[in-house]
Amino acid sequence: MNAWTEIAAETLSAAHFLLEGLKEVGIEYLFVNMGTDHAPLIEELARWKAEGLEPPALVICPHESTAAHMAGGFALATGRGQAALVHVDVGTANAAMGMHNMARSRLPMMLLAGKAPYTSHGELLGSRDNYVHFIQEPADQGALVRPYAKWEYTLQSGVTAKEVVRRAHTIMQSGARGPVYLMLPREALTQEVEVSAVASFPTHKHGPAEPSGIEQIAIADLAERLMKAERGIILTSYGGHTEGTSEAIDRLSQLVGMRVFEPNMVSNISHEMACFSGFAAGKHLGSADVGLIVDSDVPWMPSQQRPNPDTYWAHIDVDVLKPSSPIWSFPADRRLEGNSARILGQLIDYIEERADAGLRAAAAARVETIRAERSAMKAKAREAAADPGSNGAINPRYFLSELGKALREDDMILHEAVRNQPAMVQQIARSRGNTMVRTGGGGLGASGGMALGYKLAKPQALVVQIIGDGGFFYNNPSSVYAVSRQYDLPILTIVLDNAGWSAVKESTLRVYPDGHAKSAEDFGSQIERGTRFAVMAEMFGFAGFTLSDPLEVSRVVAEAVETVRGGRTAIVHVHVPDH
Repeated sequence: MNAWTEIAAETLSAAHFLLEGLKEVGIEYLFVNMGTDHAPLIEELARWKAEGLEPPALVICPHESTAAHMAGGFALATGRGQAALVHVDVGTANAAMGMHNMARSRLPMMLLAGKAPYTSHGELLGSRDNYVHFIQEPADQGALVRPYAKWEYTLQSGVTAKEVVRRAHTIMQSGARGPVYLMLPREALTQEVEVSAVASFPTHKHGPAEPSGIEQIAIADLAERLMKAERGIILTSYGGHTEGTSEAIDRLSQLVGMRVFEPNMVSNISHEMACFSGFAAGKHLGSADVGLIVDSDVPWMPSQQRPNPDTYWAHIDVDVLKPSSPIWSFPADRRLEGNSARILGQLIDYIEERADAGLRAAAAARVETIRAERSAMKAKAREAAADPGSNGAINPRYFLSELGKALREDDMILHEAVRNQPAMVQQIARSRGNTMVRTGGGGLGASGGMALGYKLAKPQALVVQIIGDGGFFYNNPSSVYAVSRQYDLPILTIVLDNAGWSAVKESTLRVYPDGHAKSAEDFGSQIERGTRFAVMAEMFGFAGFTLSDPLEVSRVVAEAVETVRGGRTAIVHVHVPDH
C-alpha cells in the first residue's frame, strides 16, 4: 500500500482512486464546472479534506471554455498538462473549442467529463434521479471532441481508475503533446473497490515518450547542404514552444548565414536575433536554394506564394506528418521528426567542426546583409507608428508601439488580435522566445483563460491579453474576470475595438475583390459602436480605461501596466479605425 491507502478503510470509492491517480501523475489543478454527474467526486473531495489529505486544487470556472483554456495556459507556462472537469455532453460541447485549440497548439490537457448515469431504477448507487439524466445521454458523447483528442476512454471500473489516468497522462505528455478525453459514468465513480485489487506501480514507470535527435547520417547530409547554401531560409511558427529551439535557430542561422522568418507565428522566437527577417518569406521563398521548416504547421500560403521547385526542403518537427490534418500541402525532401532543439544542435555541432574560413567569411557577409535589411525593416515600423491617429480612431501601430515601450522582455503576451497581429508583432519587441503566443487553433476565445492559467503557474509574471472587440465576446469575459477576482489572478486586457470582425471582411475581399459585398460594404461582420468594454471592469472591482484620444495613450498605458503589476486586473478599451 502507498501513503494514501495506509490510512484508508478496506474499500474505497472509485472516485478516491481517480483523485489519487491524478495526484500521482502530477495533476495539481482541476479547472472545474460541476454538474449532477460529479456528486461522487464532490463527496470524495470533501472527505479528503476532512481527513487532512490534499486533493488537486479546484479552480471553479463559470464557463467550460475558461476551464479548458486555463489548463492550456498552465501547460504553456510549465509544460505540465492539467485537468479540466466538465459536465457530461453539454460541458464537453462548451469545452470542445478548447480541445481544438490545445490540439492545434501542442499543449497537453486532460479533459474529464461526467457521463449520465446508465441505470434508471436505483439498481446501483448513483442511478438516475433527475430529469437531465435522461436527456444528457447522447449516442456518442466522445464524438463531440474526438477529432481533437489524442486518446479517449470511458472509465469502466474503479479497479482500473489509476491505470487509466496514467495511460491518459502518458499520451498527452508524449511526442506532439495534446489533449486527451476521459468520460466518467456516475455509477462507476460510486463503486466501492477493495484497496488490494487496485494495481499500483511507481509513477515513473508510466513516463511520457521523449522526442529525441536524429541519426548522424541524416544530420551529415542536411548539414553538408546547409554549408553549401547561398540563399538558405528558415521558417518557424512554434519556435519558442520547445526549450532551446529559439537559441538554436539563432546560432545556426548565423553560422551559415540564413534568413529566419516566422510565418503564422504561434509561439515566438527571439525577434532580436541577427538573422531575423520578419514574418513572411516573400520573394525569398522563390529564390531559396535550401529551406528549413522548423516546428510549423503552415509555413506559407500555397495559394498565394510559390516556392522554388528546385529548393531542397527539410522539415524538422515533433510532428512532421501532420496526421490530424487530412491535407497538408508543403514539400519536404527530408522529414526529421523529434525534438527541434536537439536536431538543430546536432546540425550546429556538425557544421562547427567542419566550417572552414571560407564558409565563415561567406556566412558573415550574408549576416551583415541581413542586419542591414533588419534595420530598414525596423525603421519602416517606426515610421508606421509615428502617426498617432485621430480622436476616436487611434492608429493601432502607434498604440502598440507605446504599449511595447511599457513592457519588459519577460512579460507575457497572449493575443487574439487577428486583424492587428501584423502591427503587434512589428511594434512590440520580443527578445525572448515564447513571450508572445497565440493558439495554433482557429477558435477565438482562448486568450483570457490562457492568460489566467499562465498567471496561476507564474504568479510574478505580468500577463497581457491583446484582443479585438469581436474576439472579446468569444472569451466569455464575465467568466474570465470572475475567476480573476476569485483567485486573485490579475491580468491586463487590451481590447482593440474596430467595430467588427475584420478577418471576415478581408477573407470575403480576397475571394471576391470586386463583388457585391464590396459594393454594398456589407460583410456580415459589423458590430455597432458604443459598447463600453471598460465598464465590465467595474462589475468585478477592477480598473477600466477607455482610450479615444491619441494624446492620452502614453499616460493610460503606463497607468494600466502599473495597476496590473500592483495586483489589480485592468481593461483598456482602445478605439481604433473601423474595420
